[in-house]
Amino acid sequence: MDANIIVMGTESVGKSALTVRLLTRRFIGEYGDIESIYSRSFMVDGREITLNIWDSPYSEDLSMETSLFEKRVQWADGFVLVYSICDRASFNSVSRLIQTIKSIKDYLNVGKVPIVIVGNKRDLHHRRTVQSEEGRLLALTTDCHFYEVSAAENYHSVLMVFHGLVDRMKDSKSATKRPLGFKGIVKSMSAVFARRRIDSL
Repeated sequence: MDANIIVMGTESVGKSALTVRLLTRRFIGEYGDIESIYSRSFMVDGREITLNIWDSPYSEDLSMETSLFEKRVQWADGFVLVYSICDRASFNSVSRLIQTIKSIKDYLNVGKVPIVIVGNKRDLHHRRTVQSEEGRLLALTTDCHFYEVSAAENYHSVLMVFHGLVDRMKDSKSATKRPLGFKGIVKSMSAVFARRRIDSL
């Protein structure tokens, strides 16, 4: 099984750290705002699954670039939307992003959209401005799953985020409808920094 996943979040929420933690088990704290596409195989419930993970910066301006944003949403079978528990603006952006993704998927008539909401930086609880209950409530009202993690401290919780999303994708009709293949979307992104990296332990 192949699955295309987009990891999105505003700047400095730790989405790249989350992605690299999954791929390498290592935590690296500092990243530039660069797009990357990674491909990695995992064993899930005894089956090999290849995850193509697009680490994608998000800003309100990006959603205005409708054609490019629609191509990303069209490509993806599932979404990991990341905010920082220390940054309320990043949480508000995730809320708006869910609505934008759902409206595009509805327009494309591809059925249910598997989305996981992730509150990152749980280890910085002394700087928390977004309560866990708020994340849970957002997930409940938008039919998403919710996790609070610390990419800095815990590999297992990050792994559970992606396993949870894969489980949702198995139940989703969107996994069977993929208008753009992996190579096709990279080719169409020639104007944007998109690099495919094969990471192995």
